[in-house]
Amino acid sequence: MYETADQLHSAAIHLLRRVRAEDAQTGVAPARLSALSVLVFRGPLTVGELAAAEGVRSPTMTRIVHALEEAGIARRRPHKTDARASLVAATAKGERVIAEGRRRRVEMIASLLAELDPDELEAIRQAADSVEKLFGLPHSQRGPSRRGTTSADLPENG
Repeated sequence: MYETADQLHSAAIHLLRRVRAEDAQTGVAPARLSALSVLVFRGPLTVGELAAAEGVRSPTMTRIVHALEEAGIARRRPHKTDARASLVAATAKGERVIAEGRRRRVEMIASLLAELDPDELEAIRQAADSVEKLFGLPHSQRGPSRRGTTSADLPENG
């Protein structure tokens, strides 16, 4: 089991490094893009909640949120029940940045998967389902159904 965990860890790091290159095309710094992604997928949060989600201190997140606001990809609005707080939310432009970035990352991964034979692709699909299950992702958050996907369903290289 330890060897499998080590292999998965290494593969995940290599995959993340590859997709990170796609993120550079957004023109948004990595820490800002990560915070924006949290806002898009979790919804409006206070600066403190966003800081906790990203594992940084509130002053750091305040600077990140300010930069997101200046870029027009997030905005603050009054908190409905706490007059001392505000909520930070992604704007429509911010949602488009995340959607486009995700599309580029998925296309890059799909181009790699297209190099596999159908049995290897099915094994990876099953492994991905298992990893998602380990993280407790409800089926609705796992993305579109991938049942029956073969390399023929993926974009061709080139």
